[in-house]
Amino acid sequence: MAWYDKYLSIYGKTADELPETVCREIRENIAARQSDAPVVSVVVIAYNEEKRLAACLWSLSELQTSYPIEIIGVNNNSADATEEVYRKLGIPYFNEHRQSPGYARQCGLDNSRGRYHFFIDADTMYPCRYVDILMRSLRKPGVSCVGSLWSFFPDKNHSAAGLFFFELVRDAFLFVQHFKRPELCVRGMVFAFNADYARKEKIRTDIRRGEDGSLALSLKKHGRIAFVYNRKARPVTGYGTLGNESLVKSLLKRIRIQGKGILRIFYKKEHYEDTEDNLI
Repeated sequence: MAWYDKYLSIYGKTADELPETVCREIRENIAARQSDAPVVSVVVIAYNEEKRLAACLWSLSELQTSYPIEIIGVNNNSADATEEVYRKLGIPYFNEHRQSPGYARQCGLDNSRGRYHFFIDADTMYPCRYVDILMRSLRKPGVSCVGSLWSFFPDKNHSAAGLFFFELVRDAFLFVQHFKRPELCVRGMVFAFNADYARKEKIRTDIRRGEDGSLALSLKKHGRIAFVYNRKARPVTGYGTLGNESLVKSLLKRIRIQGKGILRIFYKKEHYEDTEDNLI
């Protein structure tokens, strides 16, 4: 039995379908973990995530950490019952009506109190030692931010064996890429940073995607980007980034895209040009 199996039992359920026993458990766990003086802020952003948010919050409610933490949410102008899930499960949250991941991330940063900030995506489930394992690297001298790897949970269209191979190839590429282009390896669902540094910079709100890597790039002036490869710090997520494609098609597509100008990963870059289709 995988550690996330019980969370999957409510993954895909609407706010009205959530069992009251589970809701009560999450509320009690969250309340017990909230600190009045948090060192770590665990911040969930959600846009139309009614059917996935509860599973994410259930996993966060069972975090085992030695740090005082706060768990807060941001509802980014959702049209479904995302806000009701936050309310029902007792999560302090903020409404951000300007649409984009950047605005949602910035809202979370502006309203958080911890010295260290963890980006959390609402469609993702996190292992219980996630915070403490990343903090081991984040608190090291000369480190401004840290990233981790992630997995997909198997389903009827994606076998465990297929996912293992897909992730093996992807992770090997990210490992090589991180030496010179670590900012390109950062994903918002597995990203944590020193909030004091981030408040001196700015999360981009004018782009549709890449606000995470852009922030990581700007944080490099404050310290290096570290990566954690510990499988106990590896969250699992759904297939939003893969779409409905098969694993084979997704892998070949990524190989084709990354194969163009592959030599670029072997030298550093401090500035990236925006593409028209990514600008809001």
